[in-house]
Amino acid sequence: MRKKIAVVGDKGSVLGFKSVGFEVFMANTQQEISDTMTQLCKSGDYGIIFITEQAYVQIPKIIDEYKEIPTPAIIPIPGKDGSLGIGIKNVKKNVERAVGADILFND
Repeated sequence: MRKKIAVVGDKGSVLGFKSVGFEVFMANTQQEISDTMTQLCKSGDYGIIFITEQAYVQIPKIIDEYKEIPTPAIIPIPGKDGSLGIGIKNVKKNVERAVGADILFND
């Protein structure tokens, strides 16, 4: 079965993804984000869930619950207001874990 791709966040950040065939879920409050992500993760229909960084920071328990599970892959993306740097921090952390050293950036 082919998995779907979802995008979660505020309307201004996610609406454009609809034009490329992704399923878009508009959520603004912490409760809406939490309910939407719980439903998407438990459905088993989604292989990738892109979520705005602004929404991502509001649901740490859900992120922790699914971060070690291959699907769905929950990937933070910048919202319409710009990046919080979360996505790049996750990439850096995963590379360090895989390689054993920070080979990407010098802070």
